[in-house]
Amino acid sequence: MKRISTLVFLFCLTILGCEGDYAIYNMHPPETIVIEVPVEVPVEVPVKIEVPVGGGDVWVDSFDQPVVMDGVDVVWLIDGSGSMQMHAQSVIDGIEAMMLALPPTGWRLGIATTSWAQAETATTFPLVPGDTVQDAWDYYSMLPNSGMEAGLDTLYSYIMDNVYNQSWLRYNAGLLVVFVSDEEDQSSRDFLPSQSGVQDFISWYSSLRPSTFLASIVNVHATENDCGGVLSPPQIGQRYIDVTNALGGVVVDICSSDWTPGVQAVTGQTEPHTEWELTYLPIDDTLIVFVNSVEISDLDWSYNPATNAVEFIVIPTPGSHVEIGYIIDRGLGDDDDSAGV
Repeated sequence: MKRISTLVFLFCLTILGCEGDYAIYNMHPPETIVIEVPVEVPVEVPVKIEVPVGGGDVWVDSFDQPVVMDGVDVVWLIDGSGSMQMHAQSVIDGIEAMMLALPPTGWRLGIATTSWAQAETATTFPLVPGDTVQDAWDYYSMLPNSGMEAGLDTLYSYIMDNVYNQSWLRYNAGLLVVFVSDEEDQSSRDFLPSQSGVQDFISWYSSLRPSTFLASIVNVHATENDCGGVLSPPQIGQRYIDVTNALGGVVVDICSSDWTPGVQAVTGQTEPHTEWELTYLPIDDTLIVFVNSVEISDLDWSYNPATNAVEFIVIPTPGSHVEIGYIIDRGLGDDDDSAGV
């Protein structure tokens, strides 16, 4: 028996006496991992998917089902520099969209700048269910102006150093943090301005709660953005993007005219996944679903071609790791870099 697997997913192929190159991909975190497997001798493995003799691309989408035991604590850390004034209305609209998308009970939403010095001493109780967009505007308007743009350091200070915040943050609740900035993260106190600092932040943040979620509303690219011009490297929020992508979060272009779809996607991270949109169009009869590395019956899920999503009839339990494997359908014009829909 020969096993071919990606990082944590055991995906089996049936190949008897054929030759070819087979690529296996994994989508957790959202980066492509390719393992080329030349097969030149007969191999016996459990029958899961029969790959065409000419080869096939096996893709794995995966996610962790959220664990939200006692509501959700939300923190928006917003760049307080002068250049952010042009985004003030978008900030309020985005917070309002989140307040409307959150469950009717069980959440708390704090707001601070990306200055760790100010976050360390903040003493404002968060927004709660029943508060209005005017309350959010009043909260935001009270924030001091600050040219410090150190979101990663600020979050550490906000959670670990601020005694007042420790009185309302609930460590058995989910935690959702939204960074908002039109500049690169400039942290250097707790998380070094290097790749090691990014990795240290990822390790620290992911260890805080049973479920942690992350989003960044930033300049996303020098030219592939909605800003209408070329941005310089210091304006790109690459460190925010890196930590958000590593933790499976949502990145929103700060120059987009409407943050609502992105904010709704951010909020959706905290809810149990009842379906999962696939990255590519699959060959239907090759779909296979694992929960915690155990294959589940196809009576527990179904595939909806209209949305290109796997819909769960039996919802995976909180904390479970779900993997959906399939052969990409290249007969519909997809190339190696194309998305499913």
